[in-house]
Amino acid sequence: MNKIALLLSLVLLLGACKERSLPSFLRFKNQEVESGEERIPLARVYDNFLYQQDLEGILEENVSAADSASIINRYIDSWIRKQLIIAEAATQIEFDEAELERKILDYRYALMVYEFEKNYVNQRVETEVSEDEIKEYYQKNKDNFELKQNIIKGIFAKVPQEAPRIGRLRKLFQSKMDEEVREEIKSYCLSFASSYSLDDSVWYDFEDVIKNTPLVSIPNKVQFLRENEFIETSDDIYVYFVKVTDYKITDQISPIEFVRDDIMKIITNKRKVALTQELEDEIYQEASDNNEFEIYTPTTHDKRDLAQGEP
Repeated sequence: MNKIALLLSLVLLLGACKERSLPSFLRFKNQEVESGEERIPLARVYDNFLYQQDLEGILEENVSAADSASIINRYIDSWIRKQLIIAEAATQIEFDEAELERKILDYRYALMVYEFEKNYVNQRVETEVSEDEIKEYYQKNKDNFELKQNIIKGIFAKVPQEAPRIGRLRKLFQSKMDEEVREEIKSYCLSFASSYSLDDSVWYDFEDVIKNTPLVSIPNKVQFLRENEFIETSDDIYVYFVKVTDYKITDQISPIEFVRDDIMKIITNKRKVALTQELEDEIYQEASDNNEFEIYTPTTHDKRDLAQGEP
């Protein structure tokens, strides 16, 4: 049984609508159907119908009957709401039919071009970005990577107040960070910490580190970072430890590690733009070589008519 047919009974629930018509240029054009094929209506708004054939393709494979009915029900409800708004708009605003049709056509063409160019680019773009490319772009565009936030390198841990040997963890955080200290901190955090991060090679947004801790209320975070390498604070439930090994403050240049992913995206997007331009130039040049388009030079009279908006 066709899944869409599950909703046919909804037609009986649609109340009679008052006589009112949608302007022809505001109606959704129903899909053409093969000669002799029965058109099964699912909904009506004034004199505009939604047919079962119009819903083909909205359901994915292996969708249950219940889910299919729900999807179709939402689609029909959305269609009805849109038609009612369109009808109301037609009574409130005097539309320029020709201008509206031009906009619809422009939008249709824009969608076609977008899908074509996206498919062309996705098949050809090189997504691998070398470290040398990243460094070169960073060096040439450093001024574009000014920090908008304070960032730190370091380790941090969130430990319940009742955790054992918190004093020992405190001493470890205050110690010089060598392999032995790092391993002992890791062992402790695996056993007792609610959350932690021990990778001090990564740059973190300081606001993310102190979020949901008493440190978020620090009035001058720049001064605080300048004066504190080891940070400890607590609330009623947790004790928070932070050891800062390096930091950068707002308005300084971002370290390359912090913006590496952004640079990779920028380089990849530049490649996509170049491929799009290459495609357009190639099509244009081929058409020009084959005399597939012409540009006519208007006469002086024609130019004057165009400037005045005359047909």
